[in-house]
Amino acid sequence: MGPQEWLLVRTRLLGTAAAVGVVAGGLAVLGLSVLRNLDFASTQTFAVGALVLGFGVLGWSGSVLAGRGIESLQTYLDAGTDWTEADSRRAMTRVLGFGAGVMVGVVLATVAIG
Repeated sequence: MGPQEWLLVRTRLLGTAAAVGVVAGGLAVLGLSVLRNLDFASTQTFAVGALVLGFGVLGWSGSVLAGRGIESLQTYLDAGTDWTEADSRRAMTRVLGFGAGVMVGVVLATVAIG
């Protein structure tokens, strides 16, 4: 895999998750603003997006730091799980992309409504 293809795969992984997050964040602001006011909807949804982003960043960095150790432990214990560092990083990239997308969606929806 060349550098361009590597970058394209990572960008697509992050971009699709962020796009889903933008839509989810916008819909959450719209839904919550019907039930409560716009200020409540935007602050609460933005906080949830930031929480998801933080979990993704923490999970990604934890996978990088401890991934090889966990893989070695699984091999040593003959645990037979399919957990890998690369899969974990990929999943956490999707999580952090979704969280960032929710935060962007909240800003866009709040500006559009308010």
